[in-house]
Parts: sequence; structure tokens; C-alpha cells
Amino acid sequence: MTTSSPRRTSSSSASDGVAVMPASDGERSYGRLTAPRIAAEMSGQSIICLPVGSLEQHGPHLPLHTDTIIAERFAASLATHVADRHDLWVVPSVPYGLSPEHAWSPGTVTLTIPLYAGLIEALVGEYTRATPARTVLIINGHGGNKGLLEALVHQLQRTHDVATCVVNPSSLAAGQLKDDGEIPEVHAGIWETSLMLALAPDHVRLDHFPNQPLPDPGQREEIQCLVFGRGATWPWSSDDSAISTHGVIGGDPRKATAAHGQMLITAALNACTDILDRLTPRTD
Repeated sequence: MTTSSPRRTSSSSASDGVAVMPASDGERSYGRLTAPRIAAEMSGQSIICLPVGSLEQHGPHLPLHTDTIIAERFAASLATHVADRHDLWVVPSVPYGLSPEHAWSPGTVTLTIPLYAGLIEALVGEYTRATPARTVLIINGHGGNKGLLEALVHQLQRTHDVATCVVNPSSLAAGQLKDDGEIPEVHAGIWETSLMLALAPDHVRLDHFPNQPLPDPGQREEIQCLVFGRGATWPWSSDDSAISTHGVIGGDPRKATAAHGQMLITAALNACTDILDRLTPRTD
């Protein structure tokens, strides 16, 4: 184990329903360690936490790096939230992902499938070479990465002999909280905007959103078919007016609140604690 045991830096916890903010600057940041401290701070019980996101359009009100911000700040909050149970170290985030559904928009940068898969595998290989850690938790902030990552974890486990898992914070929250919106939450709607209001409010520009009714309830059926239907997979795009308005697929982001975002974060943090206990059973 580490010579300095994991610790909490705040008296508040997500389970109390109290706002959980990201860990203090550098608290569980792998990049802040000096080389000699790797052996002192990390062990075979340590967990590498890799946030992955994307660089893509998020409507007129959210920044291109929304998914990366959500992934890395959720990872920092998680490291603090589980510090009395798990030795989790947050490594630098991967700010690019698979975003062909948003490639129509200025600003979107999307990687190819081979390049992205090779990048994630190379990073996992390097972290397991450079540290004693043998557990890797990937925090995914972008839904478009999910399918490839689900397949890739099998390869990572076999190739690098690591315990690994991919966590999707938005999906974790959705599994515990009922979505009462007229339109399913997919992209840059109420849920994602609420997350950003809770995690990075200075990045949200709702004043840039057009002053017109949103969303169109008639989009629900097409969203269910193209995005959520499990019987067929479609190459849908966020500029399709049948499912999207201003690049948004979901409820009216002007209804988003920081309180709702914090509720989503709390639900995901609590669910993630159980996931980590399953990934790395405690030996004490």
C-alpha cells in the first residue's frame, strides 16, 4: 500500500446529499507527483483513473470540451469521494474522441476508430509499465466513445493483465434518476447543461441560446429509433432536424440548474463506489 494512506479532504460526502466539488488542486493528480514519489505513493492496489472526453459541438451554449470537463472533474470528485476506500490517481485526460455524429459542425475534431483504440491501449500499457498499479478505471464523458470502449476493455485486460472497467457518469445517473423530460436526454440538453452548471458554471453561456421554443416533442419517436433503438444501429447526426434543434438532442437547456447537476453527480458518485468495490475488492 502507499506510505501515505488515502484520505478525504472534505467533511462533506455525496451520500450526505451535500455538494461534492472536485478534489483540491493536485490532491490526487498523477501528473503532480515527482518521479521518486511514484514508488512511495503508489502500489499494486492503486487505481489509475483515466478521464476521456471529446472536442465537439455542444449547441450554442456549451463549449467544445464539455465532455472532457465533465469526465476530468467527475474523476477528481470521485478520487476524493472514495479516498477512505481506494487509492485512486487521476491521470491527464484524453481530450479527443469519436465524434462523427458532430463532424458537420465547425470546431469538432474526431479521431478514427483505429487511432483512438490504439491511443487508449498505448496509454494503458504505458501506465502499467511506469507504475505498480494494475487497475485502470476509464471515466468516459462522451457517449460516442462508449461502444468502442466496451469492446476495448476485453483487449486491455488480456493484453496488459489489468483489472479494468469503463464508467459513464451520465449513464450511471440516468440509471438511478428518472428522466421526466418530454425528449430523451442525449446531447447538450437539460442533463448535460446541468452537469456543467454544477462542475464548471463559468463555461456555460445560456445567454447565447436562441430565444425560441425548444424542444419539439415530435422528435421523441425519431430519437428513440435512431439513437436508443437496440435492434438497429444508425449513423445519426446532430444536425438532423428530425432529432435535434441547434445541435441539442434533449430537453430545453434553459431549464437546467446547478442543483439538478449536483443531484446527477451525487447519484453517479454513489453508484461508482460500488463499481470500484467490485473492481478492486478490499483486502482489509
